[in-house]
Amino acid sequence: MPILGIIASARLGKPVVTGGTLTSDATFFYRTFTGNGDFQVSVFALDCDVLVIAGGAGGGFDYAGGGGAGGVSYQSGRSVSVSTIAVTIGGGGAAKGSPAGVGNAGSNSVFGTITSVGGGGGGSYFDTAGVNGGSGGGGGGSGRAGGSATQGNSGGATGYGNAGGKGGDTNGGAGGGGGSGGAGGAGVATTTGAAGGGGNGLNTWSAWATATSTGVSGFYAGGGGGGSSNAVFGAAGSGGGGVGGRRFGTPSAATAGTVNTGSGGGGGDSDAGNNGGAGGSGIVIVRYLKTAV
Repeated sequence: MPILGIIASARLGKPVVTGGTLTSDATFFYRTFTGNGDFQVSVFALDCDVLVIAGGAGGGFDYAGGGGAGGVSYQSGRSVSVSTIAVTIGGGGAAKGSPAGVGNAGSNSVFGTITSVGGGGGGSYFDTAGVNGGSGGGGGGSGRAGGSATQGNSGGATGYGNAGGKGGDTNGGAGGGGGSGGAGGAGVATTTGAAGGGGNGLNTWSAWATATSTGVSGFYAGGGGGGSSNAVFGAAGSGGGGVGGRRFGTPSAATAGTVNTGSGGGGGDSDAGNNGGAGGSGIVIVRYLKTAV
């Protein structure tokens, strides 16, 4: 801000705020971070609301579970003193290729004392369970358990995350992968070759999504669907989760989670490419009243 603007703010007893991409609606300003940066408050302290979403995980390889969504943290009425806060945006877990194994975890997103935990990778058919994370990865398609959610409350913010679903086991044979957890619900378990769907994300911040042109249809942090050993792939969780791959019918590869939503990637199938889809990167949004500045 030009020096005259800072002097004017000081005279009015109001803070000066910089950092991120600035947008607004009728009532609030929003500062959105899709990459690392600094959120800076000068002159006077600021009361704001903060949404921190970690990177989603990748799905596993081969009859695999979906990748877990990144953990979500939200705090209303956070008081930020005159300071510079480093903002870290967690990357999504990379797509998982051969050799078979669990999907790559998502990375943490951080805003000051608030940490959101990256999603847990999806399990694979080769006797691997889903990995624990912000939301847990889906279990591999050999009857393996889904991963647990590890996102707790952090730095004054409330945390959101859910477990992944169990993979299928068709009498000791290859089953479909379990769906991973999303911020709004657990991944779907399966007992057959059909894969489980990813848990839904949350649309609690749909007004934020509209004002910042982020999220998917008002949702963030959807889980990835499991990979199938038949024609029924695991559906994506709302909010940007990836679709699981399928072997039969019209074979199709797993898809990635949507970038800057914290969503998980789909689990790989047994034939159409095997690879798990990559997780979507995270995002941080800070909201404050227009009348505050």
